[in-house]
Amino acid sequence: MVAWIRRLFAVVVMLPGLLFIVLGLRWLVDPAGVAPSLGLTLETGYGLSSQVADLSAFFLVTGLSILIAVVTRIRSWFYPPVLLLLIAAAGRLIAWLAHGAAFAPQAIALEVVVAALLLVASRYLPERE
Repeated sequence: MVAWIRRLFAVVVMLPGLLFIVLGLRWLVDPAGVAPSLGLTLETGYGLSSQVADLSAFFLVTGLSILIAVVTRIRSWFYPPVLLLLIAAAGRLIAWLAHGAAFAPQAIALEVVVAALLLVASRYLPERE
């Protein structure tokens, strides 16, 4: 791959990583502000604790793994965010099919598209295994 195309592709791959980091940090500092953007109502007590802990962890691990993968060019760092995103998409489908949740095609599509982007990046960006 031509060097400037590789750099441009790396920037494109980093954008969702940065978005996920911002979402994760917002869960830590402003959960009331970020919850509605994800279609959630903020819980109280242990529910709030679970929302803040679990959602900040999901978004921060996803975003940081993407950035680490791009910066270090180590292929294996791409796989944790791929798994997280694809399992989240599958969970949305299961929630809809088995539990009466609203169908969320935009969220599923975003998760699958970003996971696919990361799989392509894992093939073309790394120089090390």
